[in-house]
Amino acid sequence: MKKVFIDGSSGTTGLRIRQRLSERSDIELLSLADEDRHDEAKRLSAIDEADVAFLCLPDQEALNICKLASGVDTVIIDTSTAHRTDPGWVYGMPELPGQHEKIKNSKRIANPGCHASGFIALIKPLVDAGLLKKEARITCTSLTGYSGGGKKMISEYENVSRGPGLDSPGTYALTQNHKHLKEMKAICGLDDPPAFMPVVGDFYSGMQTLIPLFSKDLNGDAEDVRKVLRSAYPSGVIRYSEEATESGFIYANEMAGSDGMRIGVSGNGERILLYALFDNLGKGASGAAVQNMNIALGLPETIGLKL
Repeated sequence: MKKVFIDGSSGTTGLRIRQRLSERSDIELLSLADEDRHDEAKRLSAIDEADVAFLCLPDQEALNICKLASGVDTVIIDTSTAHRTDPGWVYGMPELPGQHEKIKNSKRIANPGCHASGFIALIKPLVDAGLLKKEARITCTSLTGYSGGGKKMISEYENVSRGPGLDSPGTYALTQNHKHLKEMKAICGLDDPPAFMPVVGDFYSGMQTLIPLFSKDLNGDAEDVRKVLRSAYPSGVIRYSEEATESGFIYANEMAGSDGMRIGVSGNGERILLYALFDNLGKGASGAAVQNMNIALGLPETIGLKL
């Protein structure tokens, strides 16, 4: 039985990881008493004892604990932004070419960001195939459930006395400095990050990432885009789908509760719309972390996932 420690298990990502793993008979969850959760020495001891440790911590705290645990042989999966473009860490998106094997053989895995997961799943295969130039100027809108903002935002949205603004979608990161932009640019091999518009809505979980493209900016057409994405994701946790909804709508919470991702292509000959549907706490966070853990432990990658 493999031992797993979650450092920061009281946050939304840590709680979902714990929920997924508590249902499994092949995992022993290590835990600390409430009064020891901030005791550095005891946390390091638990990390050292574990086969896999998840860090569900703010960036600076993740950096600090990783520095202290630099000599530890435990597989560490960091769900923060801290190590996603660090060359000493493997980016934890196994669907990308070569990444599955890298994750399997790594002791340091950086879990992708939620918005970034949808963007990268759609854009990287197109760049790799030469359909989209690395100097392309891209825009992206990504809608998320309010659980993406953690306990503080959850409390705000679920407060009966909340302000009327929360009844409508709210755009944020208005300065174009969202923390996921760095990995979007680096992992996709783009010259510039996208113009990015994240939006939070009045629903608990779910995510819809939308990327419009003009066919004149592609080295191909919409059918070429479909072929590339269909080939990249024929089945698995990320799945290309040509399913069209009868209503003509796609909804940001369609994949709520799932650890998978569904991507598709819509639009027409001139204007193409790429979309990714998933759960910000699933493939956007905790589900991806558990998937990476399974791979690192040599297990079938979908064990314990809700697909």
